[in-house]
Amino acid sequence: QVQLVESGGGLVQAGGSLRLSCAASGRTFSSFAMGWFRLAPGKEREIVAAASRSGGSTYYADSVKGRFTISRDNAKNTVYLQMNSLKPEDTAVYYCAAAHTRVVVVVTTAREYDYWGQGTQVTVSS
Repeated sequence: QVQLVESGGGLVQAGGSLRLSCAASGRTFSSFAMGWFRLAPGKEREIVAAASRSGGSTYYADSVKGRFTISRDNAKNTVYLQMNSLKPEDTAVYYCAAAHTRVVVVVTTAREYDYWGQGTQVTVSS
């Protein structure tokens, strides 16, 4: 079992920055690929970014490329999402998720994730 707790959300003006954190406890963090998803009102859940077990491989949705950065610190059992140049359309509840993988891969499909956090609200005002 893995417990995931997100933090760092809040209200920010367009063009601003936020850094989300997701602290994991339970099983060995380094055996999990990690991802960040978001859910906005009236929209489907979408993947934002993902990182392999080591963090050496990453994936970004086209909508956030060049603005968001995913990173992880396996010694601290934490994955981060640095969000810069935020736009109103980034407003959503952001969730981190963990996928147990036997190989070093980036997991981009929600159904492949085994554990989810409770979410943190990010609101970007125009």
